[in-house]
Amino acid sequence: MKPLDKIRLTHMVIYAHHGAHEEERTLGQRFEIDVELALDAERAAAEDRLDLCIDYAKVYHKINEAVTEKKFYLIEALAQYIAEKILHDFDVAEVKVLVRKPSVPIKGSIKHVEVEITRIKK
Repeated sequence: MKPLDKIRLTHMVIYAHHGAHEEERTLGQRFEIDVELALDAERAAAEDRLDLCIDYAKVYHKINEAVTEKKFYLIEALAQYIAEKILHDFDVAEVKVLVRKPSVPIKGSIKHVEVEITRIKK
């Protein structure tokens, strides 16, 4: 089996309305998202052709759409939804999605909460 190449889109900041508390879903907040795509980019690299690889702009647009089109109670559900959209719409073997929530309604000092999931195309 050939090794898979990786493309990463990191620290996307998208304003959306997710959370377990009504205020979070009403007021919204920033979410930070990292995505890693595993694919075979050998031919695209050898021929230097975008049409043989993944267009980062299209991936970003799909992620932004996924984050803003629905409301989720859990960032785990949001990460899953992003992964499903990417696996469905792009020719990747695997996707890793990390969703970071900087504004956490916890009494105490905390920088952020994050969830990371990895999904493989079936």
